Amino acid sequence: MELQTISEVTKSYQISTRTLRYYEQIGLLQSSKKEGYAYRTYDEDSLKRLEQILILRKLRIPLKEIQSVLQSKESRIAIAVFQDKIEELSNEITALSAVRTVLEQFVIVLRDQTGLAMNLGFADEKIRQMIETLPGIKTNLKEEVTMNDLNMVDNQLSQLKDVRIVYLPPSTVASIQLVGGTPEYDTGVKLQQFMIQTNLASLKLDLRHYGFNHPNGVKPDGSDHGYERWVTIPDDMEVNESFVKKKFPGGLYAAHMIPMGNFEEWGWLTEWVNNNSNEYEPNWGDPDCMNGSMEEHLNYINQYKLSNEEMDKIVQLDLLLPIKTKLK
Repeated sequence: MELQTISEVTKSYQISTRTLRYYEQIGLLQSSKKEGYAYRTYDEDSLKRLEQILILRKLRIPLKEIQSVLQSKESRIAIAVFQDKIEELSNEITALSAVRTVLEQFVIVLRDQTGLAMNLGFADEKIRQMIETLPGIKTNLKEEVTMNDLNMVDNQLSQLKDVRIVYLPPSTVASIQLVGGTPEYDTGVKLQQFMIQTNLASLKLDLRHYGFNHPNGVKPDGSDHGYERWVTIPDDMEVNESFVKKKFPGGLYAAHMIPMGNFEEWGWLTEWVNNNSNEYEPNWGDPDCMNGSMEEHLNYINQYKLSNEEMDKIVQLDLLLPIKTKLK
């Protein structure tokens, strides 16, 4: 099998460059730069590993557990991970079955009240006991899921139901951008140092932290990808030479929150704006900067002193896609 570039891999496997780079950043996947070859490439072993990762992600296995499964040569590790997931799914199935039973009871109550004022019967002791003992529900999985249904379930889960419409106010930002190597990690370290050196958390109590690919993937001239980070600062604040002071004009965005690593959900958010929103449409910007899309690191003001490894375990991100109101 011939080597594939990062662009070819993203097209073949319908995965974002951001997701690929994150898998590399946490040591889940490896790419290489062949001597005399400008682009980052993936060999047959890397592509097989990627296929395994994507299959396990479709099975809703978290990245941390995927790492344990793929890095271990002992089958007992995979068995333990899969059994934990089976137990989790069994609990969810039990929860959904109980919910169905309660709803069936409500239907019976309502049918008996034909012609009377509606009363859902919450006072009914039997129904109250059933509701109180319902186990927690985490997903909207159907009660019976087979491997043949997996893609259907995946599509169902991929339909976003928690998109928020937010307005980001205009602001002054300190910008740091690096290209090549591990720009997400390196810009994160520099921003952390900037925060500590300037005591920014005390000067800007409402600070916000955004990031985006810049440039967005491998460029035709062979240069590698880059990443840019912004942190909002007071308008009169000066920045050191590693940073650039910029004006962010603000605007309207579709927002969807993810845990660190779930970057495949960028595709879900784009799908929502393109096909599921009756009121909004994309308002694309610079294609070299993710078309104006950004990732906001939530609660950064309380987390910036943590190491990158610690952040990866707790960080939540807002995926932000620029939008505008559709013309009527």
